[in-house]
Amino acid sequence: MARIIEKINLNDNTIKFVVKAPEIAKKAKPGQFIILRLDEKGERVPFTISDTDDENVTIVVQVVGGTTMRMNNLKAGDGFLDFVGPLGKPTELDELKGKNVCVVGGGLGTAIAYPQAKYLHDIGANVDVIVGFKNKDLIILQDELEKCSDNLYITTDDGSYGRQGFVTQVLEDEINEGKTYDHVLTIGPVIMMKNVVNVTRPHNIPTTVSMNSIMVDGTGMCGCCRLTVDNKMQFACVDGPDFDGFKVDFDEAMNRSRNYLEEEREHICRITGEVRNGEI
Repeated sequence: MARIIEKINLNDNTIKFVVKAPEIAKKAKPGQFIILRLDEKGERVPFTISDTDDENVTIVVQVVGGTTMRMNNLKAGDGFLDFVGPLGKPTELDELKGKNVCVVGGGLGTAIAYPQAKYLHDIGANVDVIVGFKNKDLIILQDELEKCSDNLYITTDDGSYGRQGFVTQVLEDEINEGKTYDHVLTIGPVIMMKNVVNVTRPHNIPTTVSMNSIMVDGTGMCGCCRLTVDNKMQFACVDGPDFDGFKVDFDEAMNRSRNYLEEEREHICRITGEVRNGEI
């Protein structure tokens, strides 16, 4: 059993877990993920690794469904029955040593942007980080990102902190004002990544997107994370989660994610007891 060393509430619905998993910590690289299971009847859930040290693995969890609601009740000293990894292919970052790189994160994707920015900073890349949130109460990892970026730009949809608007506007402004990026990495909602690619494509800036947000099973068996990349079927969990953003069919990925939207809402409604459409 993998023991929880530390549990920190980053905001009302986002939690950071530091888990003792030395074998995973020694091998994990940015972009990879773990799969955990709470108990023998628990579902298998993938979470991207946000940080590591010599013995511990950090994951950042948003409380949105049954398993994460149960995780929210855990405390330091509790554990996970299964905690397996590292899985997935690491982000290819070493070739960006000494280059000008921009890392763009949205919402919970910031927890994945952080290890990429940190690794790039450590190998000597010039790193700009742009992260966006709905409002100031949802901002996470600001202090950590400031330590590993040359410039950190924070946006909020409502203007309650930083610059009002979207990350894509900041990226476009920086490029138009003469900032030369050798590479852009983006992690967040699929629509955000699509829009980032729409900004970088006209300038021919190579762009890596992380498709971890569409993963479910984490082994390729469920097929939920299949997507079309360069006109070929790929699976985010085993072929990625990182892909060339210019080659990803984002519209297909977004359409598939909406297939079970009503069922997912109903599932959450029944877990929380929230009244929706006059029903429990």
